[in-house]
Amino acid sequence: MVRRALLDAALGAWAIQCWWRSVQTKIVEQKRRLALKLYTCQEWAVVKVQAYVRMWQARRRFLQARQAACIIQTHWRWHASQSQGMIHSRYEVKASRLELDIEILVT
Repeated sequence: MVRRALLDAALGAWAIQCWWRSVQTKIVEQKRRLALKLYTCQEWAVVKVQAYVRMWQARRRFLQARQAACIIQTHWRWHASQSQGMIHSRYEVKASRLELDIEILVT
């Protein structure tokens, strides 16, 4: 009778221990998933910030190149006008009409 009671107690303890281990495993798995989710969110935030910085740098380089091209075009046009002739213009706005007088000098 005592042996049977001890066996029942041991089986009950074993069942409780198995249940507790499964609960602990689930808790550890939830913590791991939460940590992974947090890490993933942080990584995506870093990736987005890096993408924005790279986009800003590329845009800045593009704008610098465009400004350099405009400066080169301006100087080239000035040089072309100096070597081919001078364009002088004068305009006046009278009432609702525009009078335009352009004088082209070729040297």
